[in-house]
Amino acid sequence: MSSPIEDYAFLSDMASAALVSRDGSIDWLAFPRFDSAACFAALVGEPRDGRWLLAPANPPRSVRRAYRGDSLVLETVYDCDDGEVAVIDCMPLRGDQLDVVRLVEGRRGRVAMHVELIVRFGYGKTVPWVRMIDGDWVAVAGPDALRLTTPVELRGDGEGGDRRTSGEFSVGVGEQVPFVLTWHRSHEPTHDVIDAAAAIDTTQQWWQEWSSQCTYHGRWSDDVRSSLTVLKGLTYVATGAVCAAPTTSLPETIGGVRNWDYRYCWLRDATFTLMALMEAGHTSEAKSWRDWLLRAVAGDPADLQIMYGLAGERWLDERELPWLSGYAGSTPVRVGNAASGQFQLDVHGEVIDALHQAAADGLEFDDDAWQLQKVLLDFLEGAWQQPDEGIWEVRGSRRHFTHSKVMAWVAADRIVRTAKRFHLDGPVERWRALRNEIHRDVLKHGVDERGVFVQTYGATALDASLLLVPLVGFLPATDDRVVNTIEAIQRELSADGFVVRYRTDPAVDGLPSGEGAFLLCTFWLANALALIGRVDEATEMFQRLLALRNDVGLLAEEYDPVSGRLLGNFPQAFSHTAIINTATTLDRHRGPTQRRAQPEASA
Repeated sequence: MSSPIEDYAFLSDMASAALVSRDGSIDWLAFPRFDSAACFAALVGEPRDGRWLLAPANPPRSVRRAYRGDSLVLETVYDCDDGEVAVIDCMPLRGDQLDVVRLVEGRRGRVAMHVELIVRFGYGKTVPWVRMIDGDWVAVAGPDALRLTTPVELRGDGEGGDRRTSGEFSVGVGEQVPFVLTWHRSHEPTHDVIDAAAAIDTTQQWWQEWSSQCTYHGRWSDDVRSSLTVLKGLTYVATGAVCAAPTTSLPETIGGVRNWDYRYCWLRDATFTLMALMEAGHTSEAKSWRDWLLRAVAGDPADLQIMYGLAGERWLDERELPWLSGYAGSTPVRVGNAASGQFQLDVHGEVIDALHQAAADGLEFDDDAWQLQKVLLDFLEGAWQQPDEGIWEVRGSRRHFTHSKVMAWVAADRIVRTAKRFHLDGPVERWRALRNEIHRDVLKHGVDERGVFVQTYGATALDASLLLVPLVGFLPATDDRVVNTIEAIQRELSADGFVVRYRTDPAVDGLPSGEGAFLLCTFWLANALALIGRVDEATEMFQRLLALRNDVGLLAEEYDPVSGRLLGNFPQAFSHTAIINTATTLDRHRGPTQRRAQPEASA
């Protein structure tokens, strides 16, 4: 069984990613891209599905670990009966060469160590052909090859599907034992082997130099820089896309079926990601993301998808991997995502808002971005009254989700603001009329007799996405309907202070009930409370959320207040974006939430 989700640390070279547990096992690794077929898939299966264990031969007395400075270089220190040893892990930033570097370093006494390598290409499906070539261990299957370079003598163990490579060694004070695992295409020659210690130093220096560009220096500086590092690590640097998480099928409830592949780029993340990057001074990343967006969505606006592949791919067909037992027995394990074919009305508003925020925050104006906004709004004029699958990607029937209509209003509002601010061409009066029409429609059909915004037109169920009503500026925070909604969600959708998205109902979302508290929604609640003047309460909630991070500062998508466990794909970009945006909101009292919510009187 895999370790608890919170026991994992995250490694990235901004092309691919690995998860390494506290016990020294890399249980997830996908080369050459985040969304490639994993060669270590024990995270969603068993050790035989692929992992790389490097740890003391005997159980340690204690384990402590941390990232070195503001980097994704991980140092894990094992205190053992016979001494102390550190394992330093990183994925060097080397362009088209993809490596995992692990360096064992003796700190005290002499510690016996064990290494076990099980490679299974194709998400645990394919046992590779393993050979020793020029003293290196090489595994090949189809298009993929891995080469391990180390001075440790390795041996082959097991037969058939249980084949593995093992080795024992010991390390004393001041000694270092390197391991470099390199991926390459099986039909191409391998790259030169790198020096492990030098690669670690170079990687740490790069990350720290990047992190030093952060312009936020408030109360939560360390937390903001840590989350920015995670977002950068989730960026596919070749295109500028940001994947939602580096994993697939980590469950929203243990043993459940809500297990999805998050290794793609959701357009809905646009505004939040852009605001976080811009707020912290990372404008080049924001520009790269905008450029990716313009390429990805090019074409007929009727074909706009809610998510794309990391290079803008549109075909993200969903399939199940029945040979994998799932994280803690949570099946099915899925790759691809069928939600990419859904109609989600709110995405148009998110895209237009993202482009508006980028321009308003000083990103160099781009005429292509303006032309895209106009085309999207033209489509929205004829589509906003249609039912959709909504922000939570329900797999039941389409409905008139209130949040979706609010975001259609955002689209019209932001394009009017952009046209006014930059003196741009367009039928502004028609856009204003559309904005007013949508606003009236939402207030007529999306608010119940209690004066509370509801999940769908004519219903009474609540939805945490309606916390965005004041956060996007649809109504001022002082409006009674806003206050009523915030208080109703806090009262009826909270578990021990943490917010669920909605009360799951198979009739609505087409799936069995049950999931954890959704961390992003709890951050939204903190922001909404701040907007209505309950700043102390918002700050306390924010501190509780920060305390949910694991020992290396990472958050998943959800949290189970009963078991105290993180749930869902990990680490989750949305959760870390929310840390940045909430910190700046609470610290500056004029952060991205307030700016996004601020009306422009004559727009």
